[in-house]
Amino acid sequence: MSVSVTWHGHGTYSLNVGGTNIVVDPFFAGNNPAAKTSVDDVAADFILQTHGHADHIADTVPLAKRTNALVIANFEIHAWINNQGHANTHPLNTGGGYDFPFGRAKMTPALHSSGLPDGAYGGDPGGFVVWVGGKTIYFAGDTAVFSDMALIGDLGLDLAVLPIGDNFTMGPDDALLALEFLKPKAVLPGHFNTWPLIAVDVNAWAEKVKANTAVRPIVPAVDESFAL
Repeated sequence: MSVSVTWHGHGTYSLNVGGTNIVVDPFFAGNNPAAKTSVDDVAADFILQTHGHADHIADTVPLAKRTNALVIANFEIHAWINNQGHANTHPLNTGGGYDFPFGRAKMTPALHSSGLPDGAYGGDPGGFVVWVGGKTIYFAGDTAVFSDMALIGDLGLDLAVLPIGDNFTMGPDDALLALEFLKPKAVLPGHFNTWPLIAVDVNAWAEKVKANTAVRPIVPAVDESFAL
């Protein structure tokens, strides 16, 4: 089954898996200065929510309500979204996985924080490993590097999606270290250049990946899709 991946700027991604649309951390134009696409133009059957910060969740409720997408998130965010008037949610927590119609999703640890836009408690931040269309993809979410990424790498990753912007998450050098633990076939960067605080020369980073690892870096333009 075909798997297409699109970066929408900052930490927002979408997967198209044989016609099923999965959106990770909805943050689109109007809220996201790096995005070109409006949330009104996005298709979603499922939403994966890594944590509750506004730059990852600002468009989750509008997108979920318009499309009736199933939102997959930790228990606290699941309950918060229910309270925003969207009942189609599925709670997970760190280390837990579940088989969905598109494939399997498992929530992984992340070293970060997770308050919600209105100040509510957002539970623990996380990432996701998803098994879709015969591929294994790791969305790290916002995180520092941590040595237990080696356990995630043992799953055999086709793609790792990592933040590289520094300041709030791992930076370029720590992302290289993460690749040593994860050993994916390819890496897709995110969470960079949205604001001056997280400005990074992504092409220079990609050259370091090529020079120092066996991993293939993928650096698409915003809204450019590629096939796994």
